[in-house]
Amino acid sequence: MTLLSLTFPSRAQTLRFFGALLAVGMIFSLRAQEASDQKTDPVEALVEAMNVRHLGPGTMSGRVTAIAVPSDSPEEIYVGTASGGLWKSESAGVTWSPLFDDQPTQSIGAVALSGLNPDLIWVGTGEGNPRNSHSSGRGVYKSIDGGATWSFMGLKETHNVHRILIHPRDPNVVFVAATGSAWGDSPQRGVFKSQDGGTTWEHVLSIDERTGCAELVMDPSNPDKLFAAMWSFRRQPWTFKSGGEGSGLYVTHDGGNTWEERTSEDGLPEGELGRMGLAISPANPDVVYALVESSDYALYRSDDGGRSFSRRSTDNEIGNRPFYYAEIHADPFNEDHVYSLWSMVSKSTDGGRTFDIILPYSGVHPDHHALYIHPSDPQYLINGNDGGLNISRDGGKNWTFVNNLPVGQFYHIAVDDEVPYNVYGGMQDNGSWKGPSAVWHVGGIRNEDWQEVLFGDGFDVQPTGDGELYAMYQGGAVQRVDVATLGTTDIQPAAPDSIALRFAWNGAMSLDPNDRDGLYFGSQRLHYSSDRGRSWETLSGDLTTNDPDKLDQATSGGLTIDATKAENHCTLLSIAPVGQRPNEIWVGTDDGRLQHTKDRGQTWTDHSGQLKGLPKGSWIPQIHVSAHNPDEVYVVANNYRRNDWAAYLYRTSDGGKSWKRLVYC
Repeated sequence: MTLLSLTFPSRAQTLRFFGALLAVGMIFSLRAQEASDQKTDPVEALVEAMNVRHLGPGTMSGRVTAIAVPSDSPEEIYVGTASGGLWKSESAGVTWSPLFDDQPTQSIGAVALSGLNPDLIWVGTGEGNPRNSHSSGRGVYKSIDGGATWSFMGLKETHNVHRILIHPRDPNVVFVAATGSAWGDSPQRGVFKSQDGGTTWEHVLSIDERTGCAELVMDPSNPDKLFAAMWSFRRQPWTFKSGGEGSGLYVTHDGGNTWEERTSEDGLPEGELGRMGLAISPANPDVVYALVESSDYALYRSDDGGRSFSRRSTDNEIGNRPFYYAEIHADPFNEDHVYSLWSMVSKSTDGGRTFDIILPYSGVHPDHHALYIHPSDPQYLINGNDGGLNISRDGGKNWTFVNNLPVGQFYHIAVDDEVPYNVYGGMQDNGSWKGPSAVWHVGGIRNEDWQEVLFGDGFDVQPTGDGELYAMYQGGAVQRVDVATLGTTDIQPAAPDSIALRFAWNGAMSLDPNDRDGLYFGSQRLHYSSDRGRSWETLSGDLTTNDPDKLDQATSGGLTIDATKAENHCTLLSIAPVGQRPNEIWVGTDDGRLQHTKDRGQTWTDHSGQLKGLPKGSWIPQIHVSAHNPDEVYVVANNYRRNDWAAYLYRTSDGGKSWKRLVYC
């Protein structure tokens, strides 16, 4: 996602407030679009009225979710991204053009090209890998002019589409594999089929409202034969469950009219199943691979077209974290060559019995989600991961990183008061960065003008204005950074007593507006340092609900435990000190608390019950206190993590005595 520069009178305060409004807009713009395509979206109108320009950057890029290439035009590449839209290159990655900027969602889960018509493109929105911070979409889209224009083709409640397949001989026949909403039950999940180019849809494979389709593959020798990996899962803000009765492997021989389930009687594992990756060998379609999540994680192979399977490998190098990546790809010329995409990329050359890592953590960004293998040249590979796009021309021995895809996923944005001023922000899995708003050299802002100031998942960055800044990575790991040397010091607060501290994946942090050396930081408590993190005092007890049912992150994951601090809950998400009143502070939590103190933490008032229409337990990620009136406070809340897609924005003009909801959609 390209960062934008905005021209305002009070730069720093207004940018922070605009960020809060955009946080609301990410949710309600979809609703507004659905309500009336004839009305101007309020967020879009707000942005268009501002003077904006591109600042970059592209060098750190962002999560790539889908890749498509016409088989007869290998220099033409289509790339779908988690929240940066759809991009096209006609020069093998030298230059890129965005194709989806005018659409109401920028999250892409699937891209499909017709083999008969190079201008026919299908896009499924909403990434199909349901991490805690994944982006959702609003259905499927079609272009008949190479991406110049798009038509919405329905299935808007699928939320997340992981695969689209186009019939090789009849482009009017289209299959859509929808994982569905990660956050709640919904009927629009499973496999959908259209026989009239998307005008109408038939729900050809549906298990229940908890089970979606995690993968769909078509037999290259018989387009009426498809395998579907059905996956029962549910994500909640504080935990994740992969696996359930609805999970299973299904096959159709008649284009989706009827389906047969493959079970333990056919060689698959007994008991509860989770997510599966599937691949059919183009070299020998009788060979079918299935990477199956169960009580263990194993690769299975069929040599009879999927009638029966045998267990091939439980090698540690076949994969991990199946909820986030469970893709396998078969070589087009050798049935015994198969790739597995996970934190790294591994390859088997003996039919899946053993695997060797070909893309380790070093060299190429980890966390892999997409792989393209040219059907007539298996040396030509394109890889998509959390850090962007990489291209190999020698079968994966060497890779070229595409450094001009500006699709980074910023969590927070801040500015300083230098001339020209600098912009700071942290991005999903791509560190924290500093970049200029303008430069004094010819050619404008370049990638090399941006500077990484901290590693990891980058979150909030707050510059002090005198050569230091504060930056975070996942789980509230906050660092003080010397901008000149990039030396770092860990300053995360320690527990003041025997009660362990809980920090959000994206922790709460705020500068003290009355003291350059002062810093507020949040766990389930509010902490304050008057000496830039060298020492801390705790200003509160637990400000959250402290619900014990939401505090067992060590068991999160279901069939495959995944405890990465991403589901840490009952924590502070936002801190807003009142500049005109040094003892007054507002905080918001991820379990619905809006807390307010006027005496520097000695007493607290919970205002959450006054926010009319806001469901209990909603997230409160943004609080903005007016720089002109300390009694005027704006609160951004959301509840989409419990499948509530409404937008919530509130304002008080009397210091919290009364509140008005500003958005209803």
